[in-house]
Amino acid sequence: MAVTADLQKDSIMKTYIGVIFLSLLIFGCEKNHKSEKEAMAEQVKAEFRHTWNGYKQYAWGEDELLPLSGSYRNWYDTSFVMTPVDAFDTMLLMGMEEEAEETKELIFESLNFDQDIFVQVFEVNIRLLGGLLSAYQMDGDERFLTLAEDLGNRLLPAFDSPTGMPYVRVNLRTGETEWPVNNPAEIGTLMLEFGSLSKLTGNPEFYTKAKNAVQALFNKRSEIGLVGTTIDVETGEWQNTESHISGRIDSYYEYLLKSWLLFEDKDFLTMWEASIPAVNTYLLDRVESGTWYGYADMYTGERTRTHYGALDAFMPGLLVLADQIELAKELQESNFKMWQLTGIEPEAIDYVNMEILSDAYFLRPENLESAYYLYGATGDAKYLEMGKVMFQSLIEYCKTDIGYAELEDVRTKEQKDAMQSFFLAETLKYAYLLFAEENVLDPDKYVLNTEAHPLTKTWP
Repeated sequence: MAVTADLQKDSIMKTYIGVIFLSLLIFGCEKNHKSEKEAMAEQVKAEFRHTWNGYKQYAWGEDELLPLSGSYRNWYDTSFVMTPVDAFDTMLLMGMEEEAEETKELIFESLNFDQDIFVQVFEVNIRLLGGLLSAYQMDGDERFLTLAEDLGNRLLPAFDSPTGMPYVRVNLRTGETEWPVNNPAEIGTLMLEFGSLSKLTGNPEFYTKAKNAVQALFNKRSEIGLVGTTIDVETGEWQNTESHISGRIDSYYEYLLKSWLLFEDKDFLTMWEASIPAVNTYLLDRVESGTWYGYADMYTGERTRTHYGALDAFMPGLLVLADQIELAKELQESNFKMWQLTGIEPEAIDYVNMEILSDAYFLRPENLESAYYLYGATGDAKYLEMGKVMFQSLIEYCKTDIGYAELEDVRTKEQKDAMQSFFLAETLKYAYLLFAEENVLDPDKYVLNTEAHPLTKTWP
C-alpha cells in the first residue's frame, strides 16, 4: 500500500511539474508573441514617420509626394493638402502628437474649397470629406467640421440628376456637373460620409441625397440581383452590364453593410441581404487554384471572366463584418497566394491559370485590410504572419530614401515615381492596427470608410 501511495504521489508530482512547465512555455510563447507584435507595430510607425518626413521635406502643403524625384504632384490646379488630411487620423492612432498638431495647423492654414475646379466626387468624398469628419470626431476641433460642411455643400449639386444618382464630377464653386456615366462604387460610396455629416450638423439633406442615390442604384439591379459596371445617371440605363466585386463596383457592397452598421438604418440591411446572396451565387468561383470572385453577366449570371485583383482583396474583411467567417478564411488564402506569386501582389490576375494580367502594384491596402479583420475575428496568428510578410515586402521592394514608391512591374520590381495618399491613410494604418494593441481602435465602436477613416456614433 505504501509503495502504491508513493507511486501515486510521484505521478501526481510529475503531472504537476508538467502542467507548470507547459504553463510557463505557453506564457513564454504568448509573451514572445506579444513582444513581436509590439515590435512590428513600432516598425510600421517608424516607416510612417520615414514617409511623413519625406513628405515634409519635399512636398509640404501639396497633395502627394513623388518618392523618387523628391518633388510633388497635385490632383488639380491647386493643392487640397490631400496627404495631410488623409494621414491625420493615422497619426492620432499612432500617438504621433507633435506631427498631428503640425499637420492640423497646415490643414487650417491651407485648405480652401472655394475653387473654380471640377473634382471627382468619389475621391474627394472618401479622402477629404471622410478625413475631415474622422479628424473632427477624434480631435474635437470644430474647424474640421466647418471645413467638412463647406465641402459637403459644394458636392451636393452632383446629385441633381434625373435619377438622383450623382454625376462623376462637380465644380466646387459653380455647382456645374459633368460626366453622367458613373459606376456603382462612385454612386454608392458616399453614404458613410454624407450620412455622418448630416448627423453631426443636423442638416438631413446630406443623408437624404446620398441614401436616395443608393436606393436608385439598388432598384436598377437585375432580376437575379446583380449590378453592372457603368450606368447613365440621366437615363438610368446600364452602359456596361458586366458584374463583379472589383474596381467600379467594390465599395458599393461595402457601404451597404457599413451604412447599416453605422446608422442602424434597416433599409441598408435590406439592400445588403438582397445583394450578397446574388454575389455569392453568380460571382463566387471555387476552382483548383482556390476560392475567388470572378465576373459574370448581370442579367444571366454567366461567367464572363476569371479575373481577380488587388482591389478585390477587400472582400474577406467585408465578409468578416457580415459574419461569414469561413468564406472569408477561404478567400484570404487566395489573397495571400496572389501576393506570393512574385513576392508582392499584382494589380490583376487570371485565377484559373494564375497568370498576371496587370503587373503594377499601386501600394494598395486591401490585402492587409482583410488580414486585419480576420485576425480580429479569429485571433489566429497566421494572419499576423501574412501581415508581416506583406509589410516586409513593402519595405524590400517599395521603400525609397524619402518614402514609398509604386511598382511598374511586380516581376522586375521596377519602381514608379508615385505614392498616393492612401498609402498613409490605409496601407500603413491597417498594418499598424493589425500589430498594435486591440484597444487602439475599438472595432465595435468604429466603422472605417473605404479610405480607412474611422467614423463613430457621436450623435444621439
